[in-house]
Amino acid sequence: MTVRDITVIGHRALHQPTKKVREVTDEVRELVADMFDTMEAAEGVGLAANQVGVRLRIFVYDCPVPGAENAKGVVINPVLERLGAPAPLDEEEDGEGCLSVPGEYFPLARHPQARVTGIDLDGNEVVIEGEGLLARCLQHETDHLDGLLYVDRLIGPVKREAREAAKDRGWAEHGVTKWDPTTTKAEDV
Repeated sequence: MTVRDITVIGHRALHQPTKKVREVTDEVRELVADMFDTMEAAEGVGLAANQVGVRLRIFVYDCPVPGAENAKGVVINPVLERLGAPAPLDEEEDGEGCLSVPGEYFPLARHPQARVTGIDLDGNEVVIEGEGLLARCLQHETDHLDGLLYVDRLIGPVKREAREAAKDRGWAEHGVTKWDPTTTKAEDV
């Protein structure tokens, strides 16, 4: 398949809600295969369709789960349930990153558990439930599909720090709207 460029914060596709997939077509299957290849090349644990410039409600994930095999799959038209109350923010443990905010990590409190329902490429219902990193991944990727980046959820001094980091990287000033994970590491974008 193909590794696609990943959109960077400020790209219009990241800040608009995605559209529901009406039918799983060959083009959707090809997109999903490309998304898995792109996520692997970028060394990510999740990737939403709008991160590769496609405004469809799809995400893929390949997320480590302590004591088990990685949770890996695709969810089309996901519906998210956040479970449990977020614990107080632990700046050392609650760091989050994003392939669309490459090379930056900021603390963000998330719900400790999450459940996503949707369909797979065969139209079968899928239910993914997780805690820890998998719960964070499910919330993060669904946020993407709703037009939100994790930095949009930051508050106080951490939000200011994230804005400064994006400004210091100069993505907008230099017209950087995407990056190629086959030629560039996230921290070098």
